[in-house]
Amino acid sequence: MIKKQPLTRHRGIYLLPNLFTTGAMFAGFYAITSAINGRFETAAIAMFIAMVLDGLDGRVARLTNTQSEFGVQYDSLSDMVSFGVAPAIVMYLWTLSTMGQAGLFAAFVHMAGGALRLARFNTQVEVADKRYFQGLPSPAAAAILAGGLWFCVENGYDVENIKYLVLLTTITTGLLMVSNFRYSSFKEIDFKNKVPFIVAIIAMLVISFIMAQPQRMLFLLSVGYAISGPIVTLVLRKRKLQSRKS
Repeated sequence: MIKKQPLTRHRGIYLLPNLFTTGAMFAGFYAITSAINGRFETAAIAMFIAMVLDGLDGRVARLTNTQSEFGVQYDSLSDMVSFGVAPAIVMYLWTLSTMGQAGLFAAFVHMAGGALRLARFNTQVEVADKRYFQGLPSPAAAAILAGGLWFCVENGYDVENIKYLVLLTTITTGLLMVSNFRYSSFKEIDFKNKVPFIVAIIAMLVISFIMAQPQRMLFLLSVGYAISGPIVTLVLRKRKLQSRKS
């Protein structure tokens, strides 16, 4: 009788998508070290670089068919560093540290909100509606803080005059991440299909505006996206009520 050889399991990880994830985590770490050294504009830019790399790792994994459970968990840990810990520490070092326990509380709310947001996302990823995120995504929450910081530093604003606004914004981003507001995931958009020529022109104009005034445009876009959550949630609830009545 011929004995069947046991199946050998190949241990290892996919290199390409995890390189992007590692790059995103390093950008978040670099943002922290830059803030420690007082280079807050560099810290804000580093967080935006982390967002770009974080958006690429998942797409690269899908395009190359290299998705894995390790990649999912590693991406979450990277997001926690880049969009949970980094923004909280950067904002604390920039202005919240001058506000005593209130500033410490605000920074912790954002960090804890990021942790809870990622934990909830990981546990609901198989059953959640792919068209929407529940709660503000952590990269968008970090973009609000990084964009606001970059805008203020670029325009030479005195942080003493806006510290209470910074405090409120930092707490708000943390709470929005754990809220039940629905945010569009844009996953229903198919980039492979053809689009009217006007769409290409609009995309070109948007990119031009962002490149011309990145600190202002990125901040406004992230704030607009944060506001869209309550609006989308109210619209969906209204449609649900109308369908029940009919």
